Amino acid sequence: MDAAALIVGTLALRPYVFGFLLVYLLAANADWGGRRTVLFTGWAWAVAFWAEFSSTRIGVPFGLYHYTGSTRGKEVYLANVPLFDSLSFTFLAYAAFALARWLLGHGRGPAVVFLSGVLMMLLDLVIDPLAVRGGRWFLGEIFYYPEGGAYFGVPLSNFLGWALVGWVIVGGYLVMSRESATGHPGPGSALYFGVLAFNLAVTAWIGEYPLLAAGCAVHGIAFTLLWWLRPSQVAPAVDPGMGDVVPLRD
Repeated sequence: MDAAALIVGTLALRPYVFGFLLVYLLAANADWGGRRTVLFTGWAWAVAFWAEFSSTRIGVPFGLYHYTGSTRGKEVYLANVPLFDSLSFTFLAYAAFALARWLLGHGRGPAVVFLSGVLMMLLDLVIDPLAVRGGRWFLGEIFYYPEGGAYFGVPLSNFLGWALVGWVIVGGYLVMSRESATGHPGPGSALYFGVLAFNLAVTAWIGEYPLLAAGCAVHGIAFTLLWWLRPSQVAPAVDPGMGDVVPLRD
């Protein structure tokens, strides 16, 4: 009964996280099929858990931070890490990977891996500064950086860590799966913008307008540059549902 209560508590405390997780599972299954979705989910979660477990002890790769444990006994923890936190990386990494494939028009190679990590890092420019203000919204005060940070209370090392974790997740998945098909990255790309919109909306709701302006500006500039610099010989062609990406070549 205790385990069941913790599972129910985890779902009740974080319905938005599990909503995004469900969308991810549906999108990834349509994109890759069940076997590769399970592979990506397990690998992404394992990498994320290691990164969080390590960062809360030795500060690598995100910089040193600590969970408060304020919800211990109310939701599932693995060691000192809330389950929902490392699970979140599965849909964040997939959304970044899907958008990278949609922008580049192909599903493999160093460019896709690199862009996926950068896109994950761009999301975190809003996610982590908002999360350290969790006491002002329904996340709660679940973690803190003991020395603060230069970017809205978050150390710059955190963003490098997010890019690194994104590269390891996507690169490792490509090596293990030998994925070659472009698939259907449209729904995953939409998930990326859904997560971004959710975090920007909560940022506005709690009145953090400088963070809101910074997040909008960074993403606006980044996506303008990405669209302008996308490979001209492989332009993304998208169906009306933003589904298939068809490489267009001369």
